Amino acid sequence: MRNHLMSWSLSVVRRRPVTARYRRGFTLVELLVVIAIIGILVGLLLPAVQAAREAARRMSCLNNLAQLGLASHNFEFNYGHLPSGVTNPEGPIRYEPIGNHTSWTIRLMPYMEQQAAYKKFNQELGVYASENLPVRNLAIPTLMCPSSPDNYYNRGLSDEPAIRTSSYVGIHNSTETPIDKDNNGVLFLNSSLRLNEITDGLTNTFLYSEKRGSGDRFGWTSGTRDTLRNLSSINGVGLPLSEEEREKKEKEQLPLGSLEVGGLGSYHTGGVNVVICDGAVRFISENIDETVVRCLAERADGELISYDDF
Repeated sequence: MRNHLMSWSLSVVRRRPVTARYRRGFTLVELLVVIAIIGILVGLLLPAVQAAREAARRMSCLNNLAQLGLASHNFEFNYGHLPSGVTNPEGPIRYEPIGNHTSWTIRLMPYMEQQAAYKKFNQELGVYASENLPVRNLAIPTLMCPSSPDNYYNRGLSDEPAIRTSSYVGIHNSTETPIDKDNNGVLFLNSSLRLNEITDGLTNTFLYSEKRGSGDRFGWTSGTRDTLRNLSSINGVGLPLSEEEREKKEKEQLPLGSLEVGGLGSYHTGGVNVVICDGAVRFISENIDETVVRCLAERADGELISYDDF
């Protein structure tokens, strides 16, 4: 009897691993269900990750604009006035590689840790001189929005030189007007505004913002529409165009000699980042009231603006 019980016990022990092995397995249906659940969770998580990444890029863009605002105030502290939007013997500024066209970006280089670039750029020869090409092809991180794919023009694919472009622009006027000496913004042709000449108040006047589109030809050193814009539109809102026409307009290149400048734009959903003359940075909705936004572009229109308006 005792031997019989021992034999039975050994038989049970030997069979347990086999039974446990079969119990730990998954059927094909169970495996497919688990894979489907994981796929659903990843699908729900991915938009949140993308939104978080875009939020981080937008904050990085705001930081770039804040650096530009700080550099402008340091420039004003040393010279007594803001930098010129563009330097040229005469106006209006045409969109062509003729003239001096030195942009405000060059003058801010010493205040953006780019002293070497500033020293190598010959302002007397003008932007389009071959001696200045190495600087034109220099990547300046502070001038590039991380959300923008348009930080290069012509990567050496043709006879034209490869140059870097800027995501940021100075505000030269409130409406679509050629860049000239009589613009009502802060940065325009041969400008040298003192802060006390911005009579609407520094907190009520835009200084810099963003642009979008791949139509730039002359890069971040050129004081043309490549680094100066107006408040005629934000992300195409305000233009009598369809969505397809707006996208086409952003990608097309203006004919050489054009006096058109263009409005603001960004790759951030719903609006653009701006830096105000007091150095503050804000996100402005593309649906902001047209009258309000144009008042914010003008330095001395005398209109009252409430923070509730923007």
